[in-house]
Amino acid sequence: MKNYVKLNDGHKMPKIALGVWQSHEDTKQAVLDAIKAGYRHIDTAACYHNEEAVGEAIQESGIDRSELFITTKLWNSDIRAGKTREAFEESLKKLQLDYVDLYLIHWPVDGYVEAYKEMIELQKEGKIKSIGVSNFKIHHLQDLLSKVEIIPAVDQMEFNPQMQDEELLTFCKDNKIVMEAWSPLGSGKCLSTPAIQLIADKYHKSTAQVILRWLLQKDIVVLPKSVHKERIIQNYDIFDFELNDEDMCLMNQLNQNLRTGPDPDHFDF
Repeated sequence: MKNYVKLNDGHKMPKIALGVWQSHEDTKQAVLDAIKAGYRHIDTAACYHNEEAVGEAIQESGIDRSELFITTKLWNSDIRAGKTREAFEESLKKLQLDYVDLYLIHWPVDGYVEAYKEMIELQKEGKIKSIGVSNFKIHHLQDLLSKVEIIPAVDQMEFNPQMQDEELLTFCKDNKIVMEAWSPLGSGKCLSTPAIQLIADKYHKSTAQVILRWLLQKDIVVLPKSVHKERIIQNYDIFDFELNDEDMCLMNQLNQNLRTGPDPDHFDF
């Protein structure tokens, strides 16, 4: 179970996933390479426009469905239009699946409470194993928790050495919500950080591996995105070493509150 985390609904989720945002025509091969490398968690979304490719790779992988953990997300226009069920069914069809392991509200747009309640119904029907949110800050979570009975299993948020939200992480832990880090490498911007390079040299690992390991040790699930086979394999090879307390502290001190993506309080899509 060292590679898995237990969610608040009892399901187990792999601690590392292949993210496929902007993987475009390389998506299918990237998923096949990831599964061959040992990944069992794939993270996609309706707005990535590659659920079909993910579905094809799943079918061709030869891996039993029960061994895979598939995440997809409900897009903003469908949330606003109140089309949660229709959007979900479309994603399911594209993925060629009978259920998804995790379904997330992609962004906190108007209508997210109603969308979440519909997701609860889909969960009761067995079409979704776990439900959660993405890009929800503390005040979004507080609002949702005050209006629904089922606590989100996951909150997916940008989290990397230059963008650390410890208050949100603490809130999630206190409420038994697992945090997932999208853009865990800061869209590559963190890879050339001198302090991280020094730590990487010490452990004979890459800076990417050190960053991903640091996140895992903070009990954060990681979603590194790559379409390069060598990097996909390398990003998964992080279970054979552990950062000591001193190096964890050094990593914790690198925060600059610098986002690579939109602020969940200020976006226009």
